[in-house]
Amino acid sequence: MNKHLEAGIRLYHAHRFEQALAEFREAEKELPPSPELDYYLGLALTQLARYEEALLSLEKVVTSGFSFFHTMQSRMVLGYVYAITARYRLAQFEFAKVCDMLQSSQAFAALGYVLYAQGKAAEAVEALTKALEIDPRNANAMNSLGFISCEERLDLPRGIKLCRQAVELHPRNPAYLDSLGWAYYRAGNLTEAKASLRRALDLAPGNREIAVHLREILDALKRGSPA
Repeated sequence: MNKHLEAGIRLYHAHRFEQALAEFREAEKELPPSPELDYYLGLALTQLARYEEALLSLEKVVTSGFSFFHTMQSRMVLGYVYAITARYRLAQFEFAKVCDMLQSSQAFAALGYVLYAQGKAAEAVEALTKALEIDPRNANAMNSLGFISCEERLDLPRGIKLCRQAVELHPRNPAYLDSLGWAYYRAGNLTEAKASLRRALDLAPGNREIAVHLREILDALKRGSPA
């Protein structure tokens, strides 16, 4: 293996992403086109939030005919990048491709998230339910399905239960606490909603979405009425 590629992989796994990227760039100068190098370049660039460059590298992996594992992983990261840059249809395409090839709870949970972001609540519920069938302890899927169940008023008791289970698995996850607080709010339990959202904001003090949710609960408490 090329010494720069080997060093870059070692640095990447040590979470030293800037140094890893520098090694991968040196490897580019010495190697012919390499799907393995493109794969690690894509991962490092994603970690550094250089998303457009990451997409170029990862797309090369997907179209290269490289190993099944690397192709599926690249599609998952592509989906992630498209999701966080609000290109939800492209994210849906990538996650759906993985779901077609694998019974992956992670992929179905991600697909559910981007479907709901496009307003496709019924399809999102179907994908998230599948994720939990594959892995009943997938906290991401629990959280998303619980939130949707309450936000869309599909099944408030089940939604709260799912959000609570996600928090029990990851009690310091502010996103899960935020969802639980919002679920309580939708169910009219303002006291529990306030407690969960205060804990969420304590863990993520700069999070604007959590702050907005908490402010809405505090306003509802002043009015004496839920959503």
